[in-house]
Amino acid sequence: MIQSTKYESVIGLEIHVQLATNTKLFARDHTTFGAPPNTHISPVTLAYPGTLPVVNSQAIEMAVKIGLVCGCEIAEVTMFDRKNYFYPDLPKGYQITQDRMPICIGGTIPFRLNGQEREVGLFKIHLEEDAGKLIHENIADSSLVDYNRAGVPLIEIVTKPELHNPEEASSVMEEIRKIVRWLGISDGNMQEGSLRCDANISLRPAGSSQLGSKVEIKNLNSFKFVEKALKSEIDRQTALLDSGQKIVSETRMFDSDKSVTYSMREKEEQNDYRYFPEPDLPQVVISEDWKSEIADSIPTLS
Repeated sequence: MIQSTKYESVIGLEIHVQLATNTKLFARDHTTFGAPPNTHISPVTLAYPGTLPVVNSQAIEMAVKIGLVCGCEIAEVTMFDRKNYFYPDLPKGYQITQDRMPICIGGTIPFRLNGQEREVGLFKIHLEEDAGKLIHENIADSSLVDYNRAGVPLIEIVTKPELHNPEEASSVMEEIRKIVRWLGISDGNMQEGSLRCDANISLRPAGSSQLGSKVEIKNLNSFKFVEKALKSEIDRQTALLDSGQKIVSETRMFDSDKSVTYSMREKEEQNDYRYFPEPDLPQVVISEDWKSEIADSIPTLS
């Protein structure tokens, strides 16, 4: 990693946690990991005409649990939206997520690094469904699709851009795994994709308060990869800025064998997703009584 005092790195994380529900977010298909391909599917998962989603209340309760632990404001009324862009492994052609009225707002994640207590602020925690899985290995000129994971419930924890080095980012991920395991809302198994993150990073001149062009590194599924990918991207952006070039705002992937990032696509803007309220789902009301019941079920931290 290039050691430079000319630039400050600014990092924000979008952390995806697969919830340990028995069934999917909007269908009754099972969520057990490792089942034979395309066995945990149904007309709802496959988006057959005339099928309708139904919200899994267990997922709502799990999202509220982590929101309470992180000091978030729990929405009295929350709703779902359609996020419109093509997933080859999500049959509907859009994702049901939360945009304007997320279930948890604000909050912090405390973490410890080098013996010091720190924290990172959160924008929100919201619910959404996962996509399926594309399989490319050992198949010439084609791909296979496994829809077992399509529709599995996720929470996405979106931090503020308040981290400044790869070690902090990795420590936040470790703390989140501890929290979700303690709460029993996820197994946190990174090798199975139950916990993964997209890391957003930009560089700016040291002492500046203006953010630079943001690059997103997708689907980091180990603490080591989070650190290595961010270190590699800091090196790449530092070299570009030192040579007078501009940083392109884009989405990149991490090659763990070569320890480098590579371009995947130009970064989408928010309006490219064409969010609009999900017409097939009503708003969800989280009453004070329900919230109190959920709070009472949170285990004591030992």
